Amino acid sequence: MFVQVVKSKIHQVKVTEANLHYVGSITIDEDLMDASGIIENEKVQIVNINNGERLETYVIRGKRGSGEVCLNGPAARKVVVGDIIIIIAYATMDLEEAKTFKPQIIFPDSETNSLA
Repeated sequence: MFVQVVKSKIHQVKVTEANLHYVGSITIDEDLMDASGIIENEKVQIVNINNGERLETYVIRGKRGSGEVCLNGPAARKVVVGDIIIIIAYATMDLEEAKTFKPQIIFPDSETNSLA
């Protein structure tokens, strides 16, 4: 049997931009991606703490050290700049492996989106 588990999580970052006129996705500072183990084009779930919205999209690499977290395309309608979101990536694995798997969870500063 296989199960889906949390693989990576960026807990509580601030939305810095919402760009409606883009193909789609979420752009994330490359430092946050590296620290959390999330890779470019990976499917992620976005949970908006401010309004309860949940959506799925894919990741685009943002400028390293910029603190950038930008919802693009239709997802831009689900946030307001300044909203606090959680970004979650999941993995499918064997039940026994899942029992001992440890996800990469980071807690950036939600004002600056930095890992300080």
